[in-house]
Amino acid sequence: MLDHAWIAGHIPHQGTMCLLDAVVDWSATAISCRAVSHTDPDNPLRAADRLGAASGIEYAAQAMAVHGALLAGDDDAPRQGYLTSVRGVHLNSARLDDLPGPLDIRAERLSGDGNTILYQFSVDHQGRNLLTGRAAVILDAAKLSTEKPA
Repeated sequence: MLDHAWIAGHIPHQGTMCLLDAVVDWSATAISCRAVSHTDPDNPLRAADRLGAASGIEYAAQAMAVHGALLAGDDDAPRQGYLTSVRGVHLNSARLDDLPGPLDIRAERLSGDGNTILYQFSVDHQGRNLLTGRAAVILDAAKLSTEKPA
């Protein structure tokens, strides 16, 4: 299991914005992570003294970033990705901060090439699904403007 320090050393999110605590499992196509930062009163995503369930999208996006870092390996610097769209999101909870214990975050790569990736994701708590959806990630936005259409 990879810990919070490893995660913070391999993704751009730092300080309290690095939300994940551990990588539980990963493969070439999927990653499972755990987080407890949703209960932290200093969580940077909190608004109006609460952490809404839609914040789970950021937890999933960070899991995708960690997955990319793992796939890049130690020899390659991980590329910074940009979440370009989120679709088919189903929120099954109003908030995250009132849930004791860890969140389980899963992201599965559905398709992609060297520059764009499509993931499906879910965030669960004690076996209960809190949210699901799909996210598109662009790894090099500048490259898109220079590519010629096929």
